Amino acid sequence: MTGRIVVCIAAVVLSVTTLPARGDVTLPAIIGDHMVLQMGHELPFWGWAEPGEDVTVTISPIEAGDALKPEIASTVTGADGRWFLRLPARTKLGTVEVTVVGKNSISLSDVLVGDVWVCSGQSNMEWQVSASLNHQEEIAEAKFPSIRVFKVERSTARLPQSHIDGHWMECSPETVGEISAVGYFFGRELHQRLKRPIGLIQAALGGANCEAWTSHAALKSDEEFAKILERADRAINDPNQANNPNRASVLFNGMIAPLQPYSIKGTIWYQGESNAPRAYQYRKLFPSMIVDWRRGWGQGDFPFLYVQLANYVSEKTKPDHPIEPEESQWAELREAQSKALSIPKTGMVVTIDIGDPRDIHPKNKQDVGRRLALSALKVAYGQDVIASGPEFKAMKIVGREVQIEFQHVGGGLVAHGDQLKGFAIAGADKRFVWATARIDGNKVLVSNPNLAEPVAVRYAWGDNPDCNLFNQESLPASPFRTDDWPGVTIQNK
Repeated sequence: MTGRIVVCIAAVVLSVTTLPARGDVTLPAIIGDHMVLQMGHELPFWGWAEPGEDVTVTISPIEAGDALKPEIASTVTGADGRWFLRLPARTKLGTVEVTVVGKNSISLSDVLVGDVWVCSGQSNMEWQVSASLNHQEEIAEAKFPSIRVFKVERSTARLPQSHIDGHWMECSPETVGEISAVGYFFGRELHQRLKRPIGLIQAALGGANCEAWTSHAALKSDEEFAKILERADRAINDPNQANNPNRASVLFNGMIAPLQPYSIKGTIWYQGESNAPRAYQYRKLFPSMIVDWRRGWGQGDFPFLYVQLANYVSEKTKPDHPIEPEESQWAELREAQSKALSIPKTGMVVTIDIGDPRDIHPKNKQDVGRRLALSALKVAYGQDVIASGPEFKAMKIVGREVQIEFQHVGGGLVAHGDQLKGFAIAGADKRFVWATARIDGNKVLVSNPNLAEPVAVRYAWGDNPDCNLFNQESLPASPFRTDDWPGVTIQNK
């Protein structure tokens, strides 16, 4: 797909850890005025002070009549000038005041207790509200003082960092235009449905690949990623690569490690375009990153919700096999994303129906955020909602026909249009032809009059497939294939 896909790679500066001057108690940027503290989890606090200095942190409710008492914890600064402590979980939403006392005193105001979500990935997560659908109206109506955003400044680093630049801010018409549209629409949906403060930590960078967001330790633990590390090692001595954000681990080091272990509810993730040429490898790389983040945060299996790649570029005219590289790379990447659903507490949002054939950055971020919020309501909050479109469950060959059974059908399978589209069928020769498909309860029956012995079915297999299977809740079916024949990315490392 050379020359057809353009991803945004922004210039970034190599971060260097600079510790604050010892003496006064200081805090990382993520702990500050207007922040949101995660309800229901222990609350880590950390910072720097003179070695051996006593440090005390107090969280005090400020609402009149609040029955909760202040929580207090103390520690002693280590020889390296760092201190760390945890306070008990807050069990009530609301506004609190935080004080940090050592030789000096820091008072943090307008602090809310609610839910905190990390919003990460590449350009479609970074994409701003001001560049999205109906942005003028959206910005004018963005009066949500209980939605707070911390926008992590872009940064790369060879080693894990302690510091990031950024600050918490209220969501308002003056601030919302420059923040992640997916993050904002996701947070707004949760805020309106759950009636609670929402904190959004935006840590995204256009053009970034998955390995840049994964720690060196995680990459080194699997031989599958050896070539990734070899490329990173070569780049160290190449001055032209000094600020390349696609080197292994550099975004994890500069933009994720400094956030850990700030207490969070979960993560939303929109990335994959940059890894499409290595889609088969993504089957292991993406899950490794999820496990890596969960290990680093130390909160167990927190919810990790992600967006499957949207439709993009021109439609196929026929499902020939072998499939052309520009068709199959994105289809294989979507397949790799689907396989990550086997990891506990994950959720995938399908966007095969709301992309833009002419733009890798579709403007409709509202539906992406809404679907992510549905996934969060189910995975993170345990609500009984239909959060997914139909997913392939099983196949059965009956004579000349293949019966495809689906799960997550909600109120039932439906075709948006006169007839069902997007299904292709193949025999033992692995040559696909378009199929006739019809809905029968929770199944789709697939056949072709010229194919007597079918063995495999694919649905929505391509960059921008013509497909229209939904459930009655208007959530699209996820692309799938029933075969495991090698694709075009299997050798790419």
